Amino acid sequence: MSIEGNKVLIANRGEIAVRIMEACSELGISFVAVYTKEDALSGHVDVARKLGGESSLYRIQNYLDAGDILSVADESGATAIHPGYGFFSENYRFARRVTERDRPMMFIGPSWEVIRDLGDKINTKRLARKLNIPTVPGSDRAIYDELEAEAIAESLFEFQTKMGIKRPVVLVKASAGGGGMGIDECEDMARFRQTYRRIRSFSLRTFNDEGVLIEQRMFNFNHLEVQIASDRTGINPVHFGTRNCSVQSPGLQKRIEVAPGFWPQDLTYAFDAQKLIRDITEYSLTIAKEIKYDNVGTWEWIVTPDGEPFLMEVNARIQVENGVSADISSVKSNTDVNLIREQIRIGLGEDLGYTQDDVSFKGVSIEYRLIAEDTDDGFAPWVGKIEELAWTKHDWVKFHTHVPLDRAYQIPTEYDPNLALAIIWGKDLKEAKERGLQFLEDLKLNGADSRGSAMKSNIPFLIEKTENLLEF
Repeated sequence: MSIEGNKVLIANRGEIAVRIMEACSELGISFVAVYTKEDALSGHVDVARKLGGESSLYRIQNYLDAGDILSVADESGATAIHPGYGFFSENYRFARRVTERDRPMMFIGPSWEVIRDLGDKINTKRLARKLNIPTVPGSDRAIYDELEAEAIAESLFEFQTKMGIKRPVVLVKASAGGGGMGIDECEDMARFRQTYRRIRSFSLRTFNDEGVLIEQRMFNFNHLEVQIASDRTGINPVHFGTRNCSVQSPGLQKRIEVAPGFWPQDLTYAFDAQKLIRDITEYSLTIAKEIKYDNVGTWEWIVTPDGEPFLMEVNARIQVENGVSADISSVKSNTDVNLIREQIRIGLGEDLGYTQDDVSFKGVSIEYRLIAEDTDDGFAPWVGKIEELAWTKHDWVKFHTHVPLDRAYQIPTEYDPNLALAIIWGKDLKEAKERGLQFLEDLKLNGADSRGSAMKSNIPFLIEKTENLLEF
């Protein structure tokens, strides 16, 4: 199927919007970019003008206004919508609306049915268990009966005691919740009964659903991911390796990602790391085949210190860290792998065009998320103006940013303070870390807030955490 003649509306902002524009240009596809008043000076607007001309730009009121975005799509004659990540990327209702309206378009992401089914954590857990794939111990459906809830909690406390966990903890979650709402933990059955009743009441008031999930609380784990891609047939998924996303902020927001997920070539683990990587990759592909996954996506795993994996969730979208997986990958010996470009191509209907045997891996890649935040003050966002952003160019560095390099840039307070992504490749872990530190130490990122105080960023935190990457 030819993808020529398509026009992609990019329903996002910042770094991901820039990368989608660049990928469209490489594919010879025209695009439409959107921006808000607050983002008028963003670099993604500059890139749109450069690659698509003034006619490719449309101002909207809000990136989350579906009507506004669809109006631009109709006015511009867009044939497809790329949601990027965040915003509408995992909203199955929006994806369904895009594809089933009077003037249907393509949604560059999985089909809305797949987004719906995998976006439901209970459904994902139930599907995995049907396929004998390990998930976090606990309920795989909303629990409404207190006696049943107590029985599950007792079994989880007993299970953790047998595993040698000195302080067993059970999580109680509002099944209809999200964004961290309606979650608490308890260390014994007396506390569990109180917590269960409180969360059930909260859930009924807040979500009009008193269903509760009960799970084991996992401590001291590594967070691994498996990157999957498949075309619209959904029958031929391939993986682009694993990555380790264990360096996070206290709020569990990722800050460094490394591909592959472990490095047994030079590091010692208490388990067979190569087997663990093979297992979670095969588990992820099994689910992808079962549900006929039909775009790019990420399977997220918890790995315990003794090498036990548990599926946490599936992200049915492109992720921020897609580039770190592409950086170690080759397809048919071609090292120019771009998963956003692949996502667009297969999202518009092209065949994948290769099998797992055509995909190979080399080296180690590190992605640093450069963020305006005060890591000494609870990772609080820093608000101010960036006056300088500059880095030393190397063939082993890929740098993605929406921060303009030719002028000062006021960080909009309406959006997250992510500034850039730096992806560093090395032939092995040692070289990747050395190059990563060299990059961070050479990086110039300066600015001031309204009081004239110097800019705060997470660069010192990234330097500190580089030393022990992939150790467990």
